[in-house]
Amino acid sequence: MRKLLTLLSVLVLSSLLLAACGGAAPEVPDGTAAPADTAAAPAEPATEAPGTTEGPAPAAQDGGFGQTLETVQARGNLICGVNSQVPGFGFIDSAGNFSGFDVDYCRALAAAIFGDATKVEFRPVTAAERFTALQSGEIDILSRNTTWSLVRDTELGGNFIHTTFYDGQGMMVPVATGFTTLEDLDGGTICVQTGTTTELNLADVMAARGVSYTPAVYEDADSTFGAYYEDRCDAVTTDKSGLVARNTIADDPSAHLIMDVTMSKEPLGPMVRHGDDQWFDIAQWTVFVLFAGEEYEIDSTNVQDVKASTTNPEVARLLGNEGDLGLKLGLDNEWAVNILEQVGNYEEVYNRNLGPDTPTYIPRGLNSLYTEGGLLYAPPFR
Repeated sequence: MRKLLTLLSVLVLSSLLLAACGGAAPEVPDGTAAPADTAAAPAEPATEAPGTTEGPAPAAQDGGFGQTLETVQARGNLICGVNSQVPGFGFIDSAGNFSGFDVDYCRALAAAIFGDATKVEFRPVTAAERFTALQSGEIDILSRNTTWSLVRDTELGGNFIHTTFYDGQGMMVPVATGFTTLEDLDGGTICVQTGTTTELNLADVMAARGVSYTPAVYEDADSTFGAYYEDRCDAVTTDKSGLVARNTIADDPSAHLIMDVTMSKEPLGPMVRHGDDQWFDIAQWTVFVLFAGEEYEIDSTNVQDVKASTTNPEVARLLGNEGDLGLKLGLDNEWAVNILEQVGNYEEVYNRNLGPDTPTYIPRGLNSLYTEGGLLYAPPFR
C-alpha cells in the first residue's frame, strides 16, 4: 500500500511539472528600453527615447510586417527613408529633386521590385526620428548614411543590410586656426549632431586622449554645420564623407581643413525591420547586384548586350538567362537586369554621386572591389 501511495505521489508531481513546463511561452515585450548609459547609443536624443524603445511592430500584421513585399507591391511604390541635407548621399534641391548615393540605392530596390526605378517615394527623416519611422512602418527601408552597430542591431527591431559605404569619423576646423591634431582642440567647443554615434565617438576618443572640450549639440546637419560656419564652435565632427559633402556648399570650402585623423569605424548601409526574411533578402541581394555588376563589367549601357551574348554561367544566372534566382526572391527573373539597366552598377552609382567629376569627390579607398584592394564582395549568384 505504501509503495502504491508513493507511486501515485510521483505521478501527480510529474504531471504538475509537465504542466508547468508545457505552459504558454512567456510574452516577448514590445520593446526593451536601453539602459541609461546606452540610451543615446542608437542615435536618438534623450528626448526621443520613448519613441525609440517601443520596439518593432509584430510580424505579419494585417498584410503588413512580415509581408513587406506584398504590401509594397499592393501600394504600387516603395517608401524609402533618406537624408535630405548631405550632398552626394541624400540631398534635395530647390526643385524638390532627390539625389545621392543612398537615394540611388532606393531606386535600385524599386527597379528590382517593380521593374521601374521611379516607383519610389523618398521620405526625409532626421537622425532622431529615422529608427522610429522604420519601426512604425512609416517607411519600408532606411537608406540614410546610418552606421551599423551592435546596439542598433539588437535593440531597435531592425536588421542592417550589407555595408554599402565604409567610412570613418573625422574632424574639420577652419584653416585660420592652424589646428592639425585633436589635441589642438583642448578646451575648445566642437559642433556635433545629437543622437548619433558621432556624438558618442567624440566623447570616447577625446576621453582616451585626455582632451577636454565642450560639445555644442544640434538636431540636424543644417543646424550643426550652420553653427560651425558661423564660428559658434572651433570644429565640427561627423563622418568624413559628411564633412566632404557639407563643405562643398560652404561659402569658401578652401577655408576649412579636414584633419588627417580617423576617429572611428563607420560602416554605413540600409536597414530593414526584423521579422521579414524575404524583404531582408531582397534588400541584401540588391546591394550584391550592384557589386557584381561592377565586377563583371556589366553596366547600364551594355547589360542587354551581355545578357544576349554571355557564356559565363555566373553572369547567365545573374541576368536571368539560367535558373530562377529572381523567382526565389519573389521577383521577376529580370530583377537584376532592371537594376543594372535603370540605375547602373556600383561604380556608376558611386561616380555619379561621389566620383572625381562631382563636387563631393571622395576617393574610393575601402569602397573598391576586393579585386582592387577594397572590401566590396558579392557572394555567388547560384
